[in-house]
Amino acid sequence: MEIRNESQVASDFLIKNTATSSSHHLAPHSGLPSMWPGFLTGQAEQPVRVLLIDDDPHMSRVIAHELLADLRINLLGQGSSVKEGRRLISQNEFDVMLVDLNLGDGTGFALIEYMKTVRPMAEAIVISAMEDEQHALHAFELGATGYLVKNSWFGNFPQAVLQVVNGGASITPNLARRLLNKFEQPQTNTQALQESKNKEKLSEREKQVLKLVASGYTSTEIGSRLIISAQTVNTHIKNIYRKLNVRTRAQAVSFAASRGLF
Repeated sequence: MEIRNESQVASDFLIKNTATSSSHHLAPHSGLPSMWPGFLTGQAEQPVRVLLIDDDPHMSRVIAHELLADLRINLLGQGSSVKEGRRLISQNEFDVMLVDLNLGDGTGFALIEYMKTVRPMAEAIVISAMEDEQHALHAFELGATGYLVKNSWFGNFPQAVLQVVNGGASITPNLARRLLNKFEQPQTNTQALQESKNKEKLSEREKQVLKLVASGYTSTEIGSRLIISAQTVNTHIKNIYRKLNVRTRAQAVSFAASRGLF
């Protein structure tokens, strides 16, 4: 019951702020300049297709309200269980799934796994009340590219969707900070330490790039921060994939975090 009350607080806070953000989202209808660059995925004429799976009616209402107010987003369907989520995944062509981890008939982990089997190109963003590194890392290992903690995420849900669909990651700042701190902890597990030594070591630049990837920055943003081109950033990311034997940014971040490669 206590969690539900906190969710209601978050609901009230977010709804109050939706009106402000919506005025920017509706700019295309008013003739004002678009707030979203034309070269990125998610334009009013071809919006990002989204599914929302959450059994918390308050948060579901808040998130849906924001998504529906943004011309760059097309909310295709909503569900509140693993069963409904599987049906929506199988019946719809979509780009991003927002999914809670605690569902009445199972977990969001199962839906992420199923989504990656049926719609491997789609992105998954977790929206959860659980703010611990292990749940986040497991979600990333399964292929998620975002992890937003309920009652701690007061950002913009459409922006989180647009961020992941354009190659970035979206993580609640407090959790992202904790993950970065985990990277910096000394490796104490002998077996894991030996395993990491057997891997080709990441260069200092590659470590910098991977830390920025973990914080949710796109290749262009990373390039601006490190004063290198986005193409060079992508080359570093490819080298990181090769050295860590992974295929996605989320897997690279998860691997590095769990093995203390920073």
